[in-house]
Amino acid sequence: MSALVVLVPALAAIGVIAFLRASGLAARMIDRPGERSLHAVATPRIGGIGVMLGALPVVFAYGDADVRWIAARGRALALVSAVDDVRSLPVAVRLPCHLAAAAVAVGVAWPGAGSTAAALAVAAVALLAIAWMTNLFNFMDGADGLAGGMALIGFAALAWAAVRAGDTALAFASIALSAGAAGFLAFNFPPARVFLGDAGSVPLGFLAGALGWLGAERGAWPAWFPALVFSPFIVDATVTLAKRAARGESLLKAHRGHYYQRLVLGGWSHRRLAVASWALMVAVAASAVAALGAHAAVQGAIISAWSIAYATLLWSIDRRQSRGPS
Repeated sequence: MSALVVLVPALAAIGVIAFLRASGLAARMIDRPGERSLHAVATPRIGGIGVMLGALPVVFAYGDADVRWIAARGRALALVSAVDDVRSLPVAVRLPCHLAAAAVAVGVAWPGAGSTAAALAVAAVALLAIAWMTNLFNFMDGADGLAGGMALIGFAALAWAAVRAGDTALAFASIALSAGAAGFLAFNFPPARVFLGDAGSVPLGFLAGALGWLGAERGAWPAWFPALVFSPFIVDATVTLAKRAARGESLLKAHRGHYYQRLVLGGWSHRRLAVASWALMVAVAASAVAALGAHAAVQGAIISAWSIAYATLLWSIDRRQSRGPS
């Protein structure tokens, strides 16, 4: 794999972010402490611009037609989300953009699926899954180093699996995004000097879902693989949403009810959360990669083991909170 695919996105992201921090744009894209946030100091949310400007040109340069079509939708979401970072667009504008991008991704990855009932059902599930991934990555971008770490590790795992499958276009796209996230982490490691902002978290979530779907349709990996790789984010966001819905709470209202937020509110530092989360992400990704060449029974056992581990982890956080900070 060309060193340029790693070095260019990382160094470009660092250069763009450093430039933006010294520009007037940083002052216009400030994330001020609020009811959803965990930070106490106003911080510019310009990191996502650096990641996208660093990674996407490499993705376009090395990607094939399918990858470029998906990357173009990611670029469009980055532009819409950058406007949202400045002007705060309503959900009625943002959500249709997310759904439209997801629909294109499903069509690109599955051009000849046909129109049987089963095919349409799979397409609908894929569309909703990609749209949910687009949003949940944004929901999980609320602590220093968290979303950047997930992008670094998650896309690196996709790249490893794509290399193993001989899909170089998918591998280059994934490693470029991972490298761009690494450049961002140079500024986001706790204590963070910049945040991703929607311009970074939304397209990264979309690209995780869309490239995961593309790889599954092209046979680079089974459908469970990207879901397991990004499960640290998927589990927290999905369980939190389900619990809020069960309690009858508004799903559109800002909150600090995610498990990672509750750990910080319970006394964990951002650095401790980041290091613990990265350890979990690496363990999950490594087990997912190892399972690729294993027997179906072994794959099922690994997925079941992580299901039990997540249930135990979330239960322990719930129990800890009910007892108060320790």
